[in-house]
Amino acid sequence: MIALDREHAALRDEVRAFIALHGHVAPRGLARHRKDPQVLEWQALLLAHGYAGREVPREYGGFGAAPDPIARAIIGDEFARAGLHPGLGSQGIEIVVPTLLKIGTEAQRRAYIAPTLRGEYIWCQGFSEPNAGSDLASLATAAREEGDALVIDGQKIWTSSAHEADYMHCLVRTARGERKSDGITYVIVPMRAPGIEVRNITSMVRKDFFDGRPSFNEVFFTGVRVPKANVVGEMGHGWSAAMKALGSERGMLGDAGRLERRLHEISQLFQQEFDSRRAIDDAVLVDRLAALSCRVAAMRAHADRILAADLAGEDARLAAMVVKLEGCELNLQLSTLAVDAMGDEGPLYGDSPRLHEEGVWPFRTMFDLALVIGGGSAQIQRNIIAEQGLGLPREPSSAAK
Repeated sequence: MIALDREHAALRDEVRAFIALHGHVAPRGLARHRKDPQVLEWQALLLAHGYAGREVPREYGGFGAAPDPIARAIIGDEFARAGLHPGLGSQGIEIVVPTLLKIGTEAQRRAYIAPTLRGEYIWCQGFSEPNAGSDLASLATAAREEGDALVIDGQKIWTSSAHEADYMHCLVRTARGERKSDGITYVIVPMRAPGIEVRNITSMVRKDFFDGRPSFNEVFFTGVRVPKANVVGEMGHGWSAAMKALGSERGMLGDAGRLERRLHEISQLFQQEFDSRRAIDDAVLVDRLAALSCRVAAMRAHADRILAADLAGEDARLAAMVVKLEGCELNLQLSTLAVDAMGDEGPLYGDSPRLHEEGVWPFRTMFDLALVIGGGSAQIQRNIIAEQGLGLPREPSSAAK
């Protein structure tokens, strides 16, 4: 653990006092709708106190605090220990907002950041395509210039939340170059623009948590006109921004604080009675909980390692690569343990009279299984760590085999 100076110790005490005063109004479980009033009210409270949007300038709807990794860690740790909802975490807040702050125009920052922080705008990510998943640089969705607009034709797939999103942050090809990554442009696309069609992809994840519709989608673009003012960064130079976005996404998916909150919830679940038994009295289940607790503690130490490297100005890319891989697999194993801890009641969902917490744990189990693949599959992550982190030879291509 990193020792706290007087200023950071005072912040920790401040956060604990906030939790003691307001923790009872925090949302519990999973919100069925992204714009759930309780979630939005909680987000507004966090923004006002600087526990969400802390380092975003005030003119863009944030709290305006100076960048401080230790302060971020303190806030996350205290909310995790209390088992409280940490505020909205989404494509928009975790990926689009930092990207716009770095390379967006002033008009883009003022138009999108504040409503996104407040949860008024929902975003989806238009990266993957049918023939450009692991090899994202092979994307073929094209955009041609017509006056002050880009006209987009093509297809995206596995697009989470496209059915309810207001905007998509999207990669399109505007030119060809020597490398496949040349000529890719990063652009904001309004999801209500004429020529966009969203088709749901049926999955095992419960549809009733997503307004009765599947979470995954494929999106088709037919002559979709987007103002050039929506281009983020320079035309044809969107690849570097996309790589930073993917790094943020993978860190978001494996966040140590979220693992700790889930562990806290499961520890409480172990004390409850299901089928006239408690999981805490089952030695096998307790052994699984103890083993996973150790791994969550290791992820916390790993997060502290990355924080220390950040403070020292050191390169922690290899350490950061591990976060998504281990975090997503841990989430799946934790949610599976929760289902097992509830015995016969664990897998129930829908309208069962014995439903526990609206069936949140079977939902999480199915969704977590998808995230082991989404955002870069576990196999791809291992390849990245081996090749880019450890300098091992590239995996032989299928053609070479």
